[in-house]
Amino acid sequence: MVNGVLILDDNDDEPTISCPYCRRQIHEESQRCPYCENYISEEDAVSARKPWWIIIGASLTLYVVYRWIA
Repeated sequence: MVNGVLILDDNDDEPTISCPYCRRQIHEESQRCPYCENYISEEDAVSARKPWWIIIGASLTLYVVYRWIA
């Protein structure tokens, strides 16, 4: 273990892949890279939803503009 990161031996039979971001070898079934902490695939990443108040604010603004014009 180096700096809190578990280093796998090269003699392990476990399949590994290269991280697409930092190019280090990681376990094939990892969802996130333990080194750079990026998600390997977009399906595993946390969705970036907009805050509810932005959506409601934009909707109310469009409604006010519509009522003002009509």
